[in-house]
Amino acid sequence: MSLKRITQFFNPSSVAVIGASNISTRAGFVVMRNLLQGGFKGPIMPVTPNHTAVHGVLAYPSIADLPKVPDLAVICTNKNTLIDIIEQLGELGCKTAIVIADGLSGEQKIALKACAQAKQVTLLGPNCLGLLIPHIGLNASFSHTVASPGKIAFVSQSAAVCSTILDWAKNKEIGFSYFVSVGDCLDINFNELLDFLGRDAKTKAILLYIDNIEDIRGFISAARAAAFSKPVIAIKTGKTSAGALAAEIHTGGKQSSDAVYDALFQRAGMLRVNDLRELFAATQTLAMHPKLLKVEQLTILTNGGGPGVMAVDELIQSSGKLAELSIETRNALNKVIPQSETTSNPVDIFGDSAPARYKQALEILLHAKEVKNLLIIHTPSALAPSEDYTNIIVETLQTLPKMARPYVITNFMGEDASYAARKLCSHNAIPTYRTPEGAVGAFMHLVTYRRNQKHLTQTPESNTDDAKINKVAAKTLIDEFIDDGQSYLPTHQASQVLSHYGIECIQTEVAYTPTEAKEQAMELGFPVALKLISPSIASKSEVGGVVLNLNDANEVEQTAFAMLIRIKNTYPDAVIEGFSLQKMAPRAGANELRIAIKTEPNFGPVILLGEAGTGLEYAQAAVALPPLNMNLAKYLIAAAHDKGVLKERILSEKVDKYRLCALLTRISQLVIDQPDIRSMELNPILASNGQFLVLDATMTLNRYQTQSNRKRLSIRPYPIELVEVVTLKNNTKATLRPIKPEDEQAHKAFDESLNKEDRYKRFFGELPQFNHDQLAKMTQIDYDREMAFIVCQRFEGKTRTLGVSRVIMDPDNLHAEFAIVVRSDCQGLGLGRILMSAAINHCKRQGVESVEGITLPENAGMIELARKLGFKISRDFEEGSINMVLKLK
Repeated sequence: MSLKRITQFFNPSSVAVIGASNISTRAGFVVMRNLLQGGFKGPIMPVTPNHTAVHGVLAYPSIADLPKVPDLAVICTNKNTLIDIIEQLGELGCKTAIVIADGLSGEQKIALKACAQAKQVTLLGPNCLGLLIPHIGLNASFSHTVASPGKIAFVSQSAAVCSTILDWAKNKEIGFSYFVSVGDCLDINFNELLDFLGRDAKTKAILLYIDNIEDIRGFISAARAAAFSKPVIAIKTGKTSAGALAAEIHTGGKQSSDAVYDALFQRAGMLRVNDLRELFAATQTLAMHPKLLKVEQLTILTNGGGPGVMAVDELIQSSGKLAELSIETRNALNKVIPQSETTSNPVDIFGDSAPARYKQALEILLHAKEVKNLLIIHTPSALAPSEDYTNIIVETLQTLPKMARPYVITNFMGEDASYAARKLCSHNAIPTYRTPEGAVGAFMHLVTYRRNQKHLTQTPESNTDDAKINKVAAKTLIDEFIDDGQSYLPTHQASQVLSHYGIECIQTEVAYTPTEAKEQAMELGFPVALKLISPSIASKSEVGGVVLNLNDANEVEQTAFAMLIRIKNTYPDAVIEGFSLQKMAPRAGANELRIAIKTEPNFGPVILLGEAGTGLEYAQAAVALPPLNMNLAKYLIAAAHDKGVLKERILSEKVDKYRLCALLTRISQLVIDQPDIRSMELNPILASNGQFLVLDATMTLNRYQTQSNRKRLSIRPYPIELVEVVTLKNNTKATLRPIKPEDEQAHKAFDESLNKEDRYKRFFGELPQFNHDQLAKMTQIDYDREMAFIVCQRFEGKTRTLGVSRVIMDPDNLHAEFAIVVRSDCQGLGLGRILMSAAINHCKRQGVESVEGITLPENAGMIELARKLGFKISRDFEEGSINMVLKLK
C-alpha cells in the first residue's frame, strides 16, 4: 500500500475528462457538468475527438494534445478502450485515474491492472461512481447531486448506494470530507483509504459499504489503526448465501461466512450495521457525535406510556440496560407529575403535559447524577406544536456545560406534526428519529461500538499454559501423518497431536473388523461407545455411526456388523477405515461443548465455539479470529452466550470459565503453530469441575503452501521467533522480546521508574504518567505495522522491564521512526545497543529503506550510540533538536 499515492489522488490541481461528451445520456456529459458546477478551481480539460467544446470548454482531440499533464484523469469511455487510454496516460505522465466503466471480465481486469502497474498509473474503480472532495469543490463523478463539505468520509463499492447516501445526506444537511466510490477495488482498496482517512484531520468518522474484502490482514491492520482515533462504521453485504453469491458476481473475489466478518469488525474495534437505515441512524449518533458513552444505561422520558414501553422492549431485547433512578430523582419527579406517586424509568409525564411540566421534568433528569444517557420521546400534543418542545430541549441543554450534559437523543413521533421538530433537532446537532425502536437501535449502536472499542484497550490476563505446549513434537507427528499419505485423522490419531497442547482426550482403541471390536471392548471394560471411522462421513451420529452404552462383547460385535450394513446401504461409496472404541465416560453432571477450526477463504483459520450436537455450522456457533489471548477468549465465550449457542446450563458453575479460556488459547496456539491443520473438530468436550475431556476429535491435514500475495492468518500472531536471551554488562541474563498486551502493568511500572530528566529527554518535555488507554496503545500493537522490543528480567518474583525500543513503519513501509528509553537505574548495562540493534534488524527484515529518530542535544549518550551504529547525525537549529538517520538500502 502507499499513503503517498493516495495523498496525491486526493489533492489534484487539474483534471482531464477522457470521453467527455455533449450527449446528456453519456457519463462524460455528467462528469463534465459536475466538475464545472462543483466549484473546482483548477483547469478542467475535456478530451474527445467528437466535439470542439464540451459544456462550453475547449476540448482536446486526444490525450497527447493536452496542454499539461493532468493530476487526475476521469475515464468515461467504454471498457474496451481502457488499456489503450491507460497506456497513453502513462506515457504522458499522468499518475492517477478514475475508471467509470463497468462489466469488465476477469481477464480484462487482470490486463487493466497489469497495464496500470507497468505505466505507474493509480486506478480508482472500475465500476465506480467517481470521487467527490467537497472542501476543494471537486465532483469528479457522475452523481445526480452534490456533496456538502463536512467531517464524514464515505467509501463504497456500490455506485447505487453512493447515490442513495448522497440523496439522504442532502436532505439531512450532512456533509462529507471525502466521498469515494471504489467499485471493484482493482487497485486502490479499503486498506489504503482507511490509512489515509484515519490520519486525515478533516475526517472525524468513516463510513464503509463493503461487498468483498480481498486482503483481510491488511484491512484489519488499517481498520484497527483508524478505529483507535475515530469511529469506523461498516455495512457488509452478503449475509445470506444468495446475497454472498450476488456480491461475488458484483465485485468479484471469494466470499466467506458472514459470522466471520462479524468477528473481523468486532476485533478491529469497528461498528457493523445491517442496512442503510441503520447506517443513517448510526451516522447521526456515532459519526456526528463520536464521543464514547461513559456508561451503557439509558433513561427514557416520554409523554406517552405506549411508546415508552416500546422503547423498553427494544432496549432489553437488544441486550441494553435501563438506568435506575435515585430516590432523590424520583421524589423530585413525583412533585411535577401529579398523576404519579411512583415515578420510575421510563419516566412518563403523560400526554396532557404542557410545555412547563415538560421542561421541569427534563431539567430534573439532566441534572440527575445517575442519568448519563437520555432518550426523549414525544408524541404530537394538542397543547402545543412539537417544535415548542424541541425549543425547550435546545434551550435547556444550552444552560449546561457540554462536558456535564448527558448524551441526549430524541424521538419525535408522527409525520407532518413532527417534521419541523425533527428538523430543528438536526439543526442543533441533536440526534433524532421517527420511532422509539429506531432511537433505541441507534443508541445500541453506541453501546456496541463502546464494547468493540474495549477490544483495542483492554489488558488481557496472563496465561501460564506455555509449559503444556510442545509444538515441535506436534509438528513432527503431523509431518509423519502427511508423509504416510494421511489427510484425515480420527480420534485415536488426532489425540496424539492434541496431547502436545495439553488437550486431554479419552482413551481410544481401534478395531478394523467387528470381531476385533469385540476383543477390544473386552479389554477396555464395559460399557463402551462404538464409533465408525470414515473420512467420507462428516456427521457419523446422523447415520447411525455412533452407538453408546454397549454392555457386552456380543452386543459390540453385532452392532458393528449392523453399522457396516447400514452404512453400505446409505453410503455405498464411503471409505470405512474401521471402528473406534471408548469406555463410556461418566456424563452425569457434566456439560458438553464443541470447539472447531475451519479455514475460510481470505481469512484463513477461524475458531468456533458452541454446544455439542450435530453439525456445528456458523449459525450454531460463536466465531473468533486467532490469535486469542485470555481476554479475547472471554469475549468468545460471552458472544456464544449472547448468541444463544451456549445456554446457561452449559455456562453453569461447573464450567471453569478461566480454564475454558486457557483451553481456547491453547487451541489458538495450535492453529498458529501448525499450518498443516486444515480443519479440526472436538465434539463433544465434557466439561466438569474445571476439567475438559475430549470424547471425539477429528482433523484434516493438508501441506500448507506459502503464498506470496497472502498471509495465512488474518492477524499476525506474537512473533515468538524474535525472543532471545541476552547478557548485560553486569554479566546477568535478560530476555529481549517483542512487547505483549500482558505487559501493560510492567510497562506502567517502567514508566513510573523514569526520573524527570530521562522523561524529558524521551518526550521532549514534562509529561504526566501514562494512563490506561495510552499504555494499551503501547502494548497492544499490530506487529505488521510497528514493533516494540523490551528487555526484561525477573526481580523479586515479578517481571521487570529494563528498557524499550520502538519502531513505527509508515504505510508505504519505506521509512521507520524509532524511539528508545532505558530505565533510569539500569543505564550503563549496554541496554541501548541491544535494543537499537534489535530495532534496526527488524526494519531490515521488513524491507524498510531508512530508520529515523529525533533527540535533544543534551542527550549525548543517545547521539553517541546512534553514531556508532552508523546513523548520520545532523542538527535542526530551527527546532533545536538532533536528527538521526540510518539508510538501510
